[in-house]
Amino acid sequence: MTSSDDRINYLDHAATTPMRNEVLEKMLPYFTQKFGNPSSLYSLAGEARYGVDEAREQVAHVLNSRENEIVFTGSGSESNNTAIKGLASARGAGKGHVVTTSIEHHAVIHPVEQLEKLGYDATYIGVDNTGLVDPEEFASAVRPDTFLASVMLVNNEIGTIQAVRHIADRTRESAMSCGADVLIHTDAVQAAGKISLNVDELGVDMMSLSGHKIYGPKGVGVLFVRRGVTLEPLISGGGQERQRRSGTENVASIVGLGEALILSESERLSNRSRLQRLSDRLVKGIVEKIPDAIIDEKRLSHVPEIINVSFQGVEGESILLGLDFKGIAASSGSACSSASVEPSHVLLALGQEPALAVGSVRFSLGRHTTDEDITDVLQALPVVLKQLRMFSPST
Repeated sequence: MTSSDDRINYLDHAATTPMRNEVLEKMLPYFTQKFGNPSSLYSLAGEARYGVDEAREQVAHVLNSRENEIVFTGSGSESNNTAIKGLASARGAGKGHVVTTSIEHHAVIHPVEQLEKLGYDATYIGVDNTGLVDPEEFASAVRPDTFLASVMLVNNEIGTIQAVRHIADRTRESAMSCGADVLIHTDAVQAAGKISLNVDELGVDMMSLSGHKIYGPKGVGVLFVRRGVTLEPLISGGGQERQRRSGTENVASIVGLGEALILSESERLSNRSRLQRLSDRLVKGIVEKIPDAIIDEKRLSHVPEIINVSFQGVEGESILLGLDFKGIAASSGSACSSASVEPSHVLLALGQEPALAVGSVRFSLGRHTTDEDITDVLQALPVVLKQLRMFSPST
């Protein structure tokens, strides 16, 4: 990211991003000067409330939604949990069916699994070898008691862009034919700053976002809830966020999220060509230098920022340690499970054998990624693999 001998080549932007200076500057006054509780009535509280309201307006602008449809949460994971469990709870215990996919983030899969333990039913739709869901297969899973369909907009491990609008349209058609009342949720945490988040164009009723994926603060998220959707809150108490998420608002972080999202959206289109060029160069270089690497060269339905590659005979964690020694930060599978040696559930869903899936590495590019960063990876990766394979019993 910078040209110095001890620089860190950071290629793990899908895990988290460094906060932008503009975002930090916008947040700072809310720690020390505008520190009031936005629920109070005096002018100091009004300054904090104004910051929250402005952030809500910024998020609504990017999503093309109403401001009162924006709920601030503590994370993207909390947003997913609120959408899934909150909708289920509003319907009644153990009543109904959920449709989702086999490659969702664990922040979707685990809440759905928890619902199953409570008596709900769930269907997990598979994907093809590029990670795409068949909209017809997804819609065909709808039953009369289906109340929720959740499909990720951009996958966090492989970068696949799902045809959410098509899936939503077909799901609603299927629901209408069988008398179901289905709401559509999308985990768009990895989509922010990469593709459009217009909720009307996507045809979704709920959308989850996170601040720290878009050069904003950690510990803050967003749940878009379309007007008319009833959710039981996960956190009750003070009645904040129009009774949808209690707890004194994390004002500074909410302000930072709003600023980060509006900046990411303003730069989204102008960054496309540069990131696409860097991504293409990295993919082409890996294929040329490491012929046995398993990678989707065409990447027709993927964001350029996220590149997943698997290597025979080595574990991803060992590759990461070797790259880290050379000043390169990447990831193995989902960042939330990178401490585990279990193969990625996403790669298994694509049809990869477990022995190959454990040898996966994810490179995720960002706004500071340079040609020098790509050159460093293409020089270091073959060396690391050669060293690891020399000592691997399976090669």
